[in-house]
Amino acid sequence: MRIRGGGHDYEGLSYVAQVPFLLLDMINLRSIHVDPVTATAWVQSGATLGELYYEIAQKSNTLAFPGGIWSTVGVSGLTSGGGYGVLRRKYGLAADNVLDARLIDANGRILDRKSMGEDLFWAIRGGGASSFGVILSWKLKLSYVPKIVTVFQVERTIEQNAIEVLHRWQTVAPKLPKDVEMRVVANTIWKNLPNEGQKTVQDDSGNTQDAKTVSIRFIGSFLGQRKGLLSLMNKKFPELGLVAENCTEVSYIQSALLFSLFSAGASPTNLLSRTAYKIPFKAKSDFVDKPISRQGLDGLIKILLQASPGRTNFLFTSFGGRMDEISESATPFPHRAGTLYMMYMRVRTDGDTSSAMKWIRGLYKYLTPYVTNSPRAAYLNYNDLDLGVNNPQGSTSYKQASKWGKKYFKNNFDRLVIVKSNVDPGNFFRHEQSIPPFS
Repeated sequence: MRIRGGGHDYEGLSYVAQVPFLLLDMINLRSIHVDPVTATAWVQSGATLGELYYEIAQKSNTLAFPGGIWSTVGVSGLTSGGGYGVLRRKYGLAADNVLDARLIDANGRILDRKSMGEDLFWAIRGGGASSFGVILSWKLKLSYVPKIVTVFQVERTIEQNAIEVLHRWQTVAPKLPKDVEMRVVANTIWKNLPNEGQKTVQDDSGNTQDAKTVSIRFIGSFLGQRKGLLSLMNKKFPELGLVAENCTEVSYIQSALLFSLFSAGASPTNLLSRTAYKIPFKAKSDFVDKPISRQGLDGLIKILLQASPGRTNFLFTSFGGRMDEISESATPFPHRAGTLYMMYMRVRTDGDTSSAMKWIRGLYKYLTPYVTNSPRAAYLNYNDLDLGVNNPQGSTSYKQASKWGKKYFKNNFDRLVIVKSNVDPGNFFRHEQSIPPFS
């Protein structure tokens, strides 16, 4: 059985299989009930984040949910894998803010938190709910936000000391006050040259080379007004050079529109669109617990410059704040205290797929000495079949599944296997990277 929720699945495990399968599509279960008095919401499993954010905004301009950034992402898949967004440093993950759930187990019973028990309730909040049953709905705890928030962006190229600022960002961003979150997006772009359409230049030796550079954008938001943000950043991170022109004061729902690539003045109804950008790509993730050296960042930039502009995307997401305060074992998502930031890397695979796969696997190999180890960690919601897969028929051993399971869950993988063995010993709910029971 494949269970398809609201939207986005990097390896297609919710709608593709190498063996005959049944697709259970939850798209018509998408009702949302927001209670502004108790600051809670019941959300069915086919709803998207955009639909949830829209419904919250209809009831309150000071409530939000700490879910993901893109409006077309499904609430259920995001939450069951952890789920980070702009409120992560203030309120934690989506999975940290679940109060209850309704689930159909392998025996066909509809269970809530009380009847499923705390072990299963723990497992579905970050361990991938599709390994344990079919989620019907979630009860979510909403968070308080001010009426005015500030979004900001500073863009620099490597010729404008962007690497130096990025090197400093690694240690500053995770220690900023919880009201500030900051991400970094690095992309290969064409240089702005005098002749329109010019794609090559000559170096000092007279050799012709591509006229490429790397743009590094520092993007973030602040739960407060621009004046407070500027004062804070001038003290904590003057190297960024943040000025008033880089900042925009908006309502929280307007910030959700901006981060989903709509304009701040667009109607919130745009968040109800379920049309996503459909491009073929391969993605990977990593976590960093020690700042990467300047030399290491220089090497990363060289690899980015090997790719054609518009083909790749590299994202650094700062942790710290509330993420440091929650125990590794509180939910299956273990990447907590000590994690400076998460890295996400992506390459488009349309065109020359072989070269694209070679490039991203080479980048992943290059990063080995700079990221977490024992095990090297990865994020479940950026599922990556290169890490290992189960047997298609379901007879996967604990040892075999540990190859990928320990990367996603660290020591929490063992508890997930125990829960799976208790609630679904026949392994009815399974896919290439589902939690296996003990054989």
